[in-house]
Amino acid sequence: MSSSYGAVLRTPGAARLFGSALIGRLSYGTVSLSLLLAVSGTTGSYPRAGWVMAVFSTVSVLLFPFRAGLVDRYGPRRVLPPMATGYALTLLALAAATWRPGTPYPVLLALAAVCGVAAPPLGPVTRAQWSRLVADPELRRRAYSLDTVAEELLYVTGPLLAGLIATAARPAVGLLLSAVLVLGGTLTLAAAVPAATAQQDESGGTPAGSSTRGLLSRSRQPLAAAAGAGAGLGAFGLLAVVFAGRHGRDADVAWVEAALAAGSAIGGLALGALNWRAPAATRLTVLTAALGAALALAALAPSLPVLAVVAALAGLAVAPTLTTAYLLTDEIAPPEQRTRAGAWVNTAFNAGGSGSTALVGLLTERVPLPLCLLLAAAPVLAALAAAPSWRRGGAGRALPVKS
Repeated sequence: MSSSYGAVLRTPGAARLFGSALIGRLSYGTVSLSLLLAVSGTTGSYPRAGWVMAVFSTVSVLLFPFRAGLVDRYGPRRVLPPMATGYALTLLALAAATWRPGTPYPVLLALAAVCGVAAPPLGPVTRAQWSRLVADPELRRRAYSLDTVAEELLYVTGPLLAGLIATAARPAVGLLLSAVLVLGGTLTLAAAVPAATAQQDESGGTPAGSSTRGLLSRSRQPLAAAAGAGAGLGAFGLLAVVFAGRHGRDADVAWVEAALAAGSAIGGLALGALNWRAPAATRLTVLTAALGAALALAALAPSLPVLAVVAALAGLAVAPTLTTAYLLTDEIAPPEQRTRAGAWVNTAFNAGGSGSTALVGLLTERVPLPLCLLLAAAPVLAALAAAPSWRRGGAGRALPVKS
């Protein structure tokens, strides 16, 4: 396993690309908790802080494909630096606004919206560059697996770092750190784009005939899988908090989250290290079914330790499902649309998670908890309807590739 991932990082330009991307993406791991704590401290209200976070997240998610499309059209070197600069400056403004109480609430909402508009799409850009750096399909699968696992670990370590900063200093310092990370990482990432690729992007751009509707139509299976996984995991995360509260303490849910993250890391690394003969569409169908079945088992958990074991089992399929969705989207999308295609997968996952969390929050007071846990698996299993074997027959055939 180590040699297979070592081969990825030994690819010319890969280590610089990967390292700079991790620095920039760590900013997204630290910013959420830092912003929540900073705004709540300034306003004295968690509900208001929640609305600021909601504005930031919603604007960022909705405009994610648009920003990625700009990268496809004009190239990373021309688009990423101004995006990162605007995003970092707005984070600095938020840090200044939340340093002491007294900033008007509408100002905080406006700054959060501007932050969401400017946030650079570092994940899709990185994955699109992997496709250009790594020609061998097997090595590319390992690169995507490594990328997905690293990204998930950043979203675990980022909040921990933000929490330590808030304890030792003040939450606004976490916003300052987020600004430094995203600016330094993004500028280095833009400079790490191979010169030939940058020249191609700047001279070519996205052809006028490239259709977003056509791209979404061809990407139905990976988009459905990402949305289903996001919905299932979003619902499970909230229900795990409720489960922990009813079986012990709310804080004990950390063990469930840790088990899910550990299982996801193991599953993601295994996906890249093992040799797979089945096409990506077939793998995605199997992995989506496995994730849904594992989440359904949570309805039978009698105690918190058992729920943690179930979470670990579900985690084994999380990173592989997302990685395979990215890989399949990469196969389907034309080269000039790869960044935007990856951004749509991100958007589908985030939108599924947001929608299911809101819905499950209403159900927990009206429906028994075991039934709620069973329903959490429903959107994941429903995504199987988009699998090619269900739509056309001929199990195991991949979707047509347009290149």
